[in-house]
Amino acid sequence: MGDAHDLISFVAAMSGEGSLRVEENLGEGFVRLRVSEAERRQAKHDIQHVEDIVIEMLRNARDAGATKIYVATAKEEGVRTLLFLDNGSGIPRDMHERIFDARVTSKLESMKMDRWGVHGRGMALFSIRQNTESAAVVTSAPGLGSSIKVVADTATLNERADQSTWPTAEKDETGTFHISRGPHNIVRAAAEFALSELHACDVYLGSPTEIAATLFAHASSTVDASKLLFIDDASDLPVVDRLGSSADAADFMRIASGIGIEVSERTAHRILAGTIKPQRSVSARLLRERSHTPQATAKPVDLERDRRGLKISRDDLQRFSRGVEKSFSELAAQYYLNLVGDPKVRVSRDRIVVTFDITKDE
Repeated sequence: MGDAHDLISFVAAMSGEGSLRVEENLGEGFVRLRVSEAERRQAKHDIQHVEDIVIEMLRNARDAGATKIYVATAKEEGVRTLLFLDNGSGIPRDMHERIFDARVTSKLESMKMDRWGVHGRGMALFSIRQNTESAAVVTSAPGLGSSIKVVADTATLNERADQSTWPTAEKDETGTFHISRGPHNIVRAAAEFALSELHACDVYLGSPTEIAATLFAHASSTVDASKLLFIDDASDLPVVDRLGSSADAADFMRIASGIGIEVSERTAHRILAGTIKPQRSVSARLLRERSHTPQATAKPVDLERDRRGLKISRDDLQRFSRGVEKSFSELAAQYYLNLVGDPKVRVSRDRIVVTFDITKDE
């Protein structure tokens, strides 16, 4: 009777879906799973809550060398959308899909152990895709950072009911900050990571609109406006800097969509006008620090003087440079000066600055 039962089990295991999951029937009800099936089951165990996704994605960005990570999150009709943008090393185009395969990793020699365990097995993104409705690279390229969107059905992947309460941080006897209380929600997941990477990696958390405003404010204060003159398309810029090149509301909407954020025209106008303020970093909010990032001002913007008016064409800029170089030559001859290289022309919102690098004849 036992032999017949084993035969029936073996036939069942080797037919249909069973043959895709079982490598060997060992008898007595035991089987050896195929590697792919074992990985799938491990992946299902790795991600048990939406908050686990947040931690894994933050760890991934950190390990890619990111110093700034922006998390835009929203929930509608039981579906949680998470967008992760960072200034890390980026992902080659031909790897945008393959990074979600099991055991695919860029960390061959740099597997990292942190408070959440070992990271670098090449299972995090695979686990996330196995447990969610979708997980995909929105945009990324080497040296330009990444934008990755994850969509989860909270009916099948649970999350904490309270997603609005911020945790409290305290300093222990060693001077180290840690979370003392608060629900184990998305905010806390981001907060625990931010404190563990304090002074090494800043995390910004908010709604898609808040993160769009934060990206715009940061890019506007750090990207040299003169560099934008030679950028043919926003996709040539790092992901986290692209909104800073927006010429107007329509341009802002297009660029935002390209990095995974959908905003209305009215919202785009409000962000450009500075009426939606950027978010402070998670650690700054926890520790009640003042943000040192210049914030967008709330004063009205003259749309006739927006960035479009300062996009001088390459030919006109070169012609202007040659003109000022010719004028400089008369002064150089009188004072025995030598021009080193071409004059540098820097265009900002309200001024044009020309710089001459010189040496003087002895």
